[in-house]
Amino acid sequence: MTAKRGGDSPRLVPIGVAHTPFSGPRDVEEPEEAEGRLEICSRYEKALQDVEGFSHLFVIWLFHRSEGCELTCCPTRHSIPPPRGLFATRSPYRVNPLALTVVTLLGRDGRFLHVRGVDMADGTPLLDIKPYTDRDRKEGIRCGWLETAGPRARRDSGSREEGG
Repeated sequence: MTAKRGGDSPRLVPIGVAHTPFSGPRDVEEPEEAEGRLEICSRYEKALQDVEGFSHLFVIWLFHRSEGCELTCCPTRHSIPPPRGLFATRSPYRVNPLALTVVTLLGRDGRFLHVRGVDMADGTPLLDIKPYTDRDRKEGIRCGWLETAGPRARRDSGSREEGG
């Protein structure tokens, strides 16, 4: 089954839903250690074949509570000025409300994936899952403005104040 096309743009079809300890986007705290379950729709369970051999997964999901787009924003929970360009942040107010998270796969139980590192609200629609592989590891990573913003800003830079 593929994404449905209507005109020139694809219609994205959720493959499942995230079950996390966070009731809303503002509740997301310490996501690196947060555990949750990714429930995959039964019609897509066969697509999980062999996934348990991977230690980490990319999860593509929808900021389903986010509305509008801001081309500049204060990206962290603590609104450290100055405003930054949207594409230099992880703000949920995006042209296309898509998000990407790398999670640690703890195990699989049928169509449920038990994971660590969730940073989305409970009930968030999942759009895709891809294995994290050796080719995804990069060296010499620079963190732009976050390198001078301090540890608190770096920790909060992925916060999902709204949306998700």
